[in-house]
Amino acid sequence: MQHLDHLKNLVIMASADGALSESEISLLVDRCSEMGLHESDLGKAVAYALSDEAALKLPTVKEEQIAMMSDLIRIMAADGKLSEVEKRLFALAAAKMGLERDEIDGLIDRLVGKHKS
Repeated sequence: MQHLDHLKNLVIMASADGALSESEISLLVDRCSEMGLHESDLGKAVAYALSDEAALKLPTVKEEQIAMMSDLIRIMAADGKLSEVEKRLFALAAAKMGLERDEIDGLIDRLVGKHKS
């Protein structure tokens, strides 16, 4: 999956609740830089996310799927609020990629630092 498509997915999730918080923007800028993309690419991703054509482009390779879901969880949590639309979008993405509930639960547990005993 191309980095720009990955970034577009993150912006779509970040803006799903109708607003981009400062913490979400900060995370997007950081991820943009980490992926070797430029500020102009972030601008393209924002424009795409706000357009009528906006749609998640989901990876087909398991490793990329897990990376995508990890980033989606981080962006959902960035503003400290989980909106219903974000949760539905996340669930839809997981279902379309065929990820099992146990995989998602394990991923969430790792990202938030909880460990099941």
